[in-house]
Amino acid sequence: MTTLGIIGAGNIGTVVAKVAIAAGYDVVIANSRGPETLTDLIDELGAKARAATAEEAAAAADFALVAVPLGKLAGVPVEQLAGKLVIDANNYYPQRDGRIAALDNNESTTSELAQAHLPNSTVVKAFNNIYSNEIESDRTPAGTENRRALPIAGDDAAAKATVAAFLDEVGFDAVDIGPLADSWKVERDTPAYTKRTTASELRALTVDVERVQQS
Repeated sequence: MTTLGIIGAGNIGTVVAKVAIAAGYDVVIANSRGPETLTDLIDELGAKARAATAEEAAAAADFALVAVPLGKLAGVPVEQLAGKLVIDANNYYPQRDGRIAALDNNESTTSELAQAHLPNSTVVKAFNNIYSNEIESDRTPAGTENRRALPIAGDDAAAKATVAAFLDEVGFDAVDIGPLADSWKVERDTPAYTKRTTASELRALTVDVERVQQS
């Protein structure tokens, strides 16, 4: 069975673990405080989940989700994720993450920073523009009328196809908005951010988007 490694057991990481398990995946999940602090969560997730260190979760993963605050990106294991697909769920919040000049000046995107940190992994942006509770409440089977769509961005077509298939399995359509350089189109202060949309609505919202200076 395919194993999803999750680095970050906050709101997004926890809910993605739940829906992945419901779709038949095994999950290995890590936080910054150590696996012994995840006992209650593992009890809730059940037999298809186990807690580990970040390095162990990365090593066990067939593919991974990174859902840690952007300011803690440097702590994400690099060697253990080499050669693997990594889903990046991050957004930039200066009040939480500190000021990052490359983002303030629109010289990079959060996912490009993740790719730079993980040079031997393949990063795809996903799960960044939806509230965590809605990952459970809004998921529906494929073919459902007005099914919610989530954006993906990445530089590798095969990796994006894999993430799109994963999104479909856990209950969402996927809309490819382009390379990592365009992933800002669905981050905070954009029309698509946290907005519930169908695939056609999401495509329309990401066509002509003005990139504002970060504040």
